Amino acid sequence: MAANYSTLSDSELMQRVSGSDSRALEVLYNRYAPILYTIIKKIIGDSLRAEEILSEVFVIIWRKINYYDMKSNNPYCWLITVTRNKAIDSLRRSRMQAGEEIEYNDEYENYFIIPRLSPQIDELDLKTALSIQNNIEDALHKLTDAQQYVIYLAYYEGLTQNQIAQKLKIPPQTVKSKIRLALTNLKDNLLKGGE
Repeated sequence: MAANYSTLSDSELMQRVSGSDSRALEVLYNRYAPILYTIIKKIIGDSLRAEEILSEVFVIIWRKINYYDMKSNNPYCWLITVTRNKAIDSLRRSRMQAGEEIEYNDEYENYFIIPRLSPQIDELDLKTALSIQNNIEDALHKLTDAQQYVIYLAYYEGLTQNQIAQKLKIPPQTVKSKIRLALTNLKDNLLKGGE
């Protein structure tokens, strides 16, 4: 009897993808493409390039599924992180000057694109993430403008702490403390919101 793929959990789909089940990858794509595209578009800003990167992300998922820890039961975080890493890498490469080319190969991809998630990260699935989206946005909006800006620069622009320091004309240590404070306040805001 054939499985009804639409009823499979994200973890079950990831397990099937690891067994080279292309139908499972297709269902995973249909389930995640809208949110992953939104992340990429927010980082990249270009619709056409965002679509290309989305395709590249699913090629990476297909090729590198063995890097996903099946015991973690956290496909959402892994997929989101692969996507963010790939989009930021693409953005950084587009900013490079002539002659600054970095070779993109398996070793580079394994180190910079494939996430190494802590086993202490709470499990999260797409349905839950979408249900708490408004809480996260509210928590972000409660941060000061400066805190929102350093988080934006670090997590959406993909700037390093040194690049942020240069941009803001402040010491890198100050950037590090501002990011830490912003993330602490974000966590506190989320906890006050009941999540």
